Amino acid sequence: MATTAAGSRELAHPERVGIRLEGVLHALSDPMRLLIVRDLAAAECELACSAFALPVSKSTSTHHFRVLRESGVIEQAYRGTAKMSGLRRDDLEELFPGLLDAVLAAADAQAGRD
Repeated sequence: MATTAAGSRELAHPERVGIRLEGVLHALSDPMRLLIVRDLAAAECELACSAFALPVSKSTSTHHFRVLRESGVIEQAYRGTAKMSGLRRDDLEELFPGLLDAVLAAADAQAGRD
């Protein structure tokens, strides 16, 4: 995992080679995290954390974003005062071809049944 200096506004992300299937699957197994990933996939661009209307507290939301970032599913960076999030689609596709698209399609199908 990449390291950052104490007090830095840079966030730690795993290198591509450090992204593990079990970590990605764990991150995608939570309904709130899957909702975040679905929103990012639909937007096809970075979104500010404040753009997500999650029915959880701010601290719980922060936890979900951290799990997604540390597993390698998303990347985050500060742009001014906003923390922007984007999918690491290229990295995931290179490591696990078709996984993200299959998970998103299954989540859409499930949402259509609910």
